[in-house]
Amino acid sequence: VVALDSSAMSDPFPIAVLISGSGTNLQALIDSSDRGELGCAIVVVIADRPDAGGLDRARGAGIATEVVGWDDHTDRASFSCAIADTIERHGARGVVLAGFMRILAPNAVDRFPNAIINVHPALLPAFPGADAVPSALSYGVTVSGVTVHFVDDMVDHGPIIAQEAVQVFPHDDEEALHRRIQAVEHRLLPEVVAAFGRGDLAVDGRHVVWTTSADVSR
Repeated sequence: VVALDSSAMSDPFPIAVLISGSGTNLQALIDSSDRGELGCAIVVVIADRPDAGGLDRARGAGIATEVVGWDDHTDRASFSCAIADTIERHGARGVVLAGFMRILAPNAVDRFPNAIINVHPALLPAFPGADAVPSALSYGVTVSGVTVHFVDDMVDHGPIIAQEAVQVFPHDDEEALHRRIQAVEHRLLPEVVAAFGRGDLAVDGRHVVWTTSADVSR
């Protein structure tokens, strides 16, 4: 069992949040921080495109922002190295992928072992990748959901930290299902990040052990 003693490193524990879009999960993290519940300090928000709406959310909250443009780099490895360098320059020790639509190369993942958290709109290992919600609808499942997991070198593959089911109704379209999934993401992701910031998570192979009796699906 590898204990993640993040709380001993800093109080509050410094994290970077990576985004690509409007930043609704980022806003959930900011709101949790404002309530004193997050247990982490968001020291920088990094986007892969300058028009990502979440950058305005970060600036409105007084959080430093950076843009590391995908098109400014020759390949995924150089892009990922620039992301990791930016994270470290701001003093972050953990990373949250909150709607970040790029895959980090191993050279970045290896610099933050068991310290990169991703939220995915499906119950992994079902429906990995960018089209999870339409894929679930197309497949005809009656239950989908949310997975929060640590990131490893494979896509949507790392150890699962928490999951919560979301029912799929016969009349659902992509927008309706995604809206209900996002409501769960906005609650579950801050709970997981808070547990990580407290040092309450430990990795045992593919299993994540919660070291407290926190009231969260897992």
